[in-house]
Amino acid sequence: MGETIVIKCGGSVLNELSPSFFESLQAMYAQGKKIVLVHGGGPEIGQMLKKLNVTSEFVDGLRKTTKDVLEVVEMILAGKVNKLLVGLLQQYGMPAVGISGVDAHLLEAAPIDFTKLGYVGKVVKVNDTFLETLLRFGYIPVIAPLGVDEAGQTYNINADTAAGAIAKALNVQQLLFVTDVPGILQNGAVVERTTVAEIEQMIATGIITGGMIPKVKAAAAALSKELAEVMIVSGKTPFYANGQLYGTSIRKEVGVY
Repeated sequence: MGETIVIKCGGSVLNELSPSFFESLQAMYAQGKKIVLVHGGGPEIGQMLKKLNVTSEFVDGLRKTTKDVLEVVEMILAGKVNKLLVGLLQQYGMPAVGISGVDAHLLEAAPIDFTKLGYVGKVVKVNDTFLETLLRFGYIPVIAPLGVDEAGQTYNINADTAAGAIAKALNVQQLLFVTDVPGILQNGAVVERTTVAEIEQMIATGIITGGMIPKVKAAAAALSKELAEVMIVSGKTPFYANGQLYGTSIRKEVGVY
């Protein structure tokens, strides 16, 4: 089986994905890469909650999920956003399958802190056999970050967390975070390689600011002994051509490239 790459597409960039993003995926797929796409949907969820007058709040950066909020989260993530992405991939000739972490107990979950966060889950187990079966037959799984426990209760899972857990379970070498920028920028140029320590320094000195801070922190947090590299790439410009990825590569420490 060819190299597997997990790609996490944030909710904030979904409406800005350009044809070049899908052409980059097309090129990867044509070269035999196995692609797993995990998506968010925060802005769409927020809009629908507002439309339905369902109150919602954030606690420690996570959306507190009551039963009413969970209904909307399921509807947007597993419905609207998931099927939109599947449709776009298929327009570009890629055989995508839209699923959520509930399907085949793909993401087995447990509550992080029910009192504080409600139905927000952490991943306790990934059904990697199910994913590997889809990949073996050439499909691109497009995954909505929902989880389920043994009793059948659904949980809202942070997309970064879900992507990291899937990357670890599939033992992949690379995890890509798709954003609205081509990577970490310094004086207008993309920083091609960096480390966790350098990221902290760039935040402290104001090179990395605003909405880019949570993106790089989430990317850095996904690194582990098994996952050596995370890349931040653009959803608005080409990020892959001629076997090469374009963006910012993040590793734990220097000298491991």
